[in-house]
Order: sequence, then C-alpha cells, then structure tokens
Amino acid sequence: MTPLRVGVFGLLGSGNLGNDGSLQAVLGYLRAEHPQAVVDALCGGPEVVETRYGIPATRLHWFRGEYRTASRAGAVAGKGMGKLVDVFRTAAWVRRHDVVIVPGMGVLEATLPLRPWGFPYSLFLLCASGRLLGTRVALVGVGAAEIGNRPTRTLVRWSARLAAYRSYRDALSRDAMRAMGVDTARDEVYPDLAFALPTPGASTHPGAPGPVCVGVMDFHGGDDDRARAGEIHRRYLDGTIRFVRALVEDGRPVRLLTGDECDAPVVDAIIDAVDSPLVTAAETASLADLMKEMAAADSVVATRYHNLVCALKVGTPTLALSYAAKSNALMAQMGLATYCHPAREVDADRLLEQFRALEERAAELRSTLAERNQDAVRRLEHQFTALTTTLFTATDHTHTSRKAP
Repeated sequence: MTPLRVGVFGLLGSGNLGNDGSLQAVLGYLRAEHPQAVVDALCGGPEVVETRYGIPATRLHWFRGEYRTASRAGAVAGKGMGKLVDVFRTAAWVRRHDVVIVPGMGVLEATLPLRPWGFPYSLFLLCASGRLLGTRVALVGVGAAEIGNRPTRTLVRWSARLAAYRSYRDALSRDAMRAMGVDTARDEVYPDLAFALPTPGASTHPGAPGPVCVGVMDFHGGDDDRARAGEIHRRYLDGTIRFVRALVEDGRPVRLLTGDECDAPVVDAIIDAVDSPLVTAAETASLADLMKEMAAADSVVATRYHNLVCALKVGTPTLALSYAAKSNALMAQMGLATYCHPAREVDADRLLEQFRALEERAAELRSTLAERNQDAVRRLEHQFTALTTTLFTATDHTHTSRKAP
C-alpha cells in the first residue's frame, strides 16, 4: 500500500524556538505511531527544518522578502505578486498530501503585532486548499485569542472553520474561537505540545544559591498596541534591567535566555546596562537547550510563552512576565497563578517581592509541578490517540479507497 503523505505547516525553522518545539513533538508522534508516513514541510525556514529534523521542506512564501517592510515600488509589487503566486503554490503543495498538520503555535491569535496579509492569509490559503482538494488539515494544540482587527479576524475565523480537525492548548483558546463564531462543540483542549518533549534531569547547587534564569523578549505590546509600542518596550526593558540589577546586588548569578532570534538586542541591552560578570547569556538553539538551562536554575522569570512552558516542564519554580491571557492560563494550569506580573507594566520592586515569595515556597512548588507535569503527559497521550483515531484512521481508509483498482 502507498504510504500516507503527511505535511507539516507553519512558521517553522524561522528562529522561534517554541514553534520548532511543537514541530519536534509532532514529528516524535508521527515517527512512533505512523513510521511509514512520508513527511515534509511547507515552512518559513526550510533549510533549518531540513538540516535539524531530516525532512524535505519548501519555502512558505514565493516572495523572499515577505516579512521585510516594503517601501520601494519593486518590493511592494513583489509582495503583491507573491500573494497571487502563493495561492497556486499552496494548493499544489496541499494536493500532494493526505493530511496536513499545523503543529501548535499561536496561529489563531494576534497577541503580538500581526498583519492580515501575512501568516493569517497563508493559513487561510492552506485550510481553503485542504477543503477544496480533499486533504484533511488539522490544527493540533494551537493557541487562539479574540481578534479585533476585522480582516485578520475574518481570515482566522474561516481558517478554523475550514480545518478538518481542531484542538487547543488551553480553554481560553477554544472560548475565543467560539466567541468569533466557530462551532467548537467537538474541539478538545490539551496541554501545549511541548509538554510531550523529553525532560532533562534537574541540577542542584548544595551550599550556594543557584542561578536565576531570566527569559527576555523583544516585547512591544500586541496587535492593538502599535501606537504605544515604543513606550511599552521601554517600560518592559527598564523594569527588567532594574530587576536583574537587584538580583546581582544580592549576589545571584543571572542567566539570560531568549526564545526567538529577535530577542538578542534585549539581552545585549541588559548586559550593557548591568555590567556585571554575574550576568551571562545562554546560547540556545532549541527548547531542549532552554530546558537544560532552566533545569540547572533555582528559579525562572520569563516572558515568552514557551520559555514558561520549558521552565514549568522541568519543574523549576517560575514567575511569568505575562503579556497575554495564555500565559496566565498556563500558570494557573500548573498551580502557579499567583506568580504572574504584567509585562506591559513591569514594576521592578513588586516583581522582586513576588520573586522572593516564589523562592520561599520553592520546595512546595516543585512538588506541585511534578504532579501537574505527570497529568500533562497523560493528557497529551490522549491527544495523540484522538488524532490517530479521528484523523489518520479516516484518512487511511480514504487513502486506501482511492488507491484501490
């Protein structure tokens, strides 16, 4: 029998470690449960995906300057032409597959600045092509949030409606899609896919305080904050610098972490401002690298959603600099709802108080996280079982019927 053809789709291999971690989790599932499946990707960074994950990959956009601001007439024309060409490129890629999986990621939200003709348009092309061509498109463990911008909201709503399968990484995401007019009666909620990844062993620091991991972000607010983006970024950066400086004054080693390539300037700004050998930056190329750093820490303070996921997964007491409801929801799921601080209004003094309270309860919180992580792993096993039953079984039957003489 001809093997099933499975595609994975998204801004993968583009420098965002969380997106790539979701891909890694889905590839692990496919290799364990569907080893005969032929897998390839349509993604933002095909060279990285091919090298790191060993699957063929195609560039998501025909126009290579898609995510650069177009100011010249030639660039504007190139973007416009690319939108038309991508209709046919996406359809041709979808046609070659029996199933396409969008692995995790916040593909149905706009909690960070987002243009409707960017990724929302690409996702709509994928889901519409799948519906027209009979290829089942699955949005697996994705994040969603209500969207105010009407064009973006329309594209996201129709993408969800046209998908053959949907599951979400938290109940807020499902509620948001219901509020935007999507029938979610059959949609399930499971933990973030990254909780299915292997967990490194924890490190201890007997007799001395261990490092504090501080996960930073090039944060400028969300899609509705464009007018205040500069002010939000300055407040976030200034508050984070003051917090790191206070840790150093207490003699604590600080390890700065990122979750996307664009976060590097924030790391540089903090190191320059604090100017202490106690502050160092980690080089991380994957969620596994992040988890190793966080497992070696006494505690974590982090902004990016998947920095939080990694810290919680390895069982390290964590404080969230929260920029969206999804961060608060994740912290509540893992029993740490008290330890959230608004990223838009970082108050270093208040943050330091919360941090010290977190460390005072470290042993208790580690026990809580161990229990919540066991539950997350069990629930993700149910997610993959449901995916096999509702998506692959039906697709395999259709696939066999198509190939029958």
